Amino acid sequence: MLRKFIFLHFSTAFSPKVHTISSPLIRINKFQSQMGSSSGSSPKLLFRQLFEKESSTYSYLLADASHPDKPALLVDPVDKTVDRDLSLVKELGLKLLYAINTHVHADHVTGTGLIKSKAPGVKSIISKASNAKADLFVEPGDKICLGDLFLEVRATPGHTLGCVTYVTGDGHNQPQPRMAFTGDALLIRGCGRTDFQGGSSEQLYKSVHSQIFTLPKDTLVYPAHDYKGFSVSTVGEEMLYNPRLTKDEETFKNIMANLNLSYPKMINVAVPANMVCGLQDVESKAG
Repeated sequence: MLRKFIFLHFSTAFSPKVHTISSPLIRINKFQSQMGSSSGSSPKLLFRQLFEKESSTYSYLLADASHPDKPALLVDPVDKTVDRDLSLVKELGLKLLYAINTHVHADHVTGTGLIKSKAPGVKSIISKASNAKADLFVEPGDKICLGDLFLEVRATPGHTLGCVTYVTGDGHNQPQPRMAFTGDALLIRGCGRTDFQGGSSEQLYKSVHSQIFTLPKDTLVYPAHDYKGFSVSTVGEEMLYNPRLTKDEETFKNIMANLNLSYPKMINVAVPANMVCGLQDVESKAG
């Protein structure tokens, strides 16, 4: 089956122009089309899990360490830890290309706006379904290329309308086991709430079971948050032990309807800022 071959033309505006033609190739980004692959040994993944304690948020740094340019990206960066993250990128000699979000967060301000102001040339990425602003928008089936590595985009709405999960590639030269960056869709022994931002418990249940639980059982699960001291799980573990998502759909919906959680204390600041790539927060800090 033919897949999209998309050339992305960047401009100073947030919305890139996209031209689509029929081709048996996958989606590629501007970095890959300009720089090419390393054309040497298999790519080597450099991976760091980073933590922001106030919101209990995990950010993730990934890079192709075997590529001459060491292209890198950050998943779910937080504004409060941007300086730490950029310092690490510099220390490791990486070329940061992208700052990507799994969804529009309600409990912290994304670091993408600050990163773009401190590291010109970095592009922000979020799902098109989020209706938020970014340099690039992704849809289900898209692939974000990083040297010879890539992340596959899977739609996992339910916590919010625009949630996506980023999954490392399944090719013979991609890291094994695979890794799934699930945002708030799937947490370790839990899941994100579904009572605001267009959330739906029915949709979340279907998303996790169809898009995450169908991955190989040894796939590593890296969520956007953890509140109990866990750092990683696997698809197989969550299929067995997740106290919510191991239930049938009706029981799950009843659990989610009776959580009685208070709203995140940052929601009135975080959501408006994150809808514009965190730029409101950048402007307030600059003013």
